[in-house]
Amino acid sequence: MKNNKRFLAVLLSIAMSGVLAACGNSSEESSGEPTGNSSVQEEDIDTTEIEPEGSQGMEEEKSNGSSNTAQSNDKDNSVEASNDVDAVDENKNPESNKDTYLKKLNQMEEADRNAEAKTTTAKMVKQEEERYRTWDDELNKIYGLLEEQLENDQMNQLREEQRKWIQQRDEAAKDSSLKYKGGSMEQLEYVATLASLTRERCYLLVAKYMN
Repeated sequence: MKNNKRFLAVLLSIAMSGVLAACGNSSEESSGEPTGNSSVQEEDIDTTEIEPEGSQGMEEEKSNGSSNTAQSNDKDNSVEASNDVDAVDENKNPESNKDTYLKKLNQMEEADRNAEAKTTTAKMVKQEEERYRTWDDELNKIYGLLEEQLENDQMNQLREEQRKWIQQRDEAAKDSSLKYKGGSMEQLEYVATLASLTRERCYLLVAKYMN
């Protein structure tokens, strides 16, 4: 009997150990604690690529740079468009050779009026001689430009007119100086008349013939 009881006690002990082991496995499964595989999953999470610090700023700088470039291009295009408009306006109303030369003649005449007045007859004669040479030189320049601009028929007509005008100018200067014949003012009047008539001829040729 004692042996039977001892045998039954051993069997009961073994049975209880199996029950306890089974309960332990069940508790581990239900607790949801990570097993060996969970460490692998954590490693996978840790190896996820993270955007480095400052990269967002770099993207913003690139974006701002692109925006600034676009604004700069817009300004350049605006300036070019403005320049194009100015160029068109100039083409619509270009200053002709006639306008340019009339301005020049006006400046020359203004210089004559503002010239210092001389106090002796000799100095006045010299001043008028210089004025005559200045206007005569300008008349020759105008005449040369007209030779390039005018058609042959027009230029031939102008040559004939110019010959007659030179003769008339000299005669007019001579007649005007005779008012002071024998006096100190005779030479002064002659040269002054030559200068004034030559100046008038410059204006006439530019206004009548120049483009």
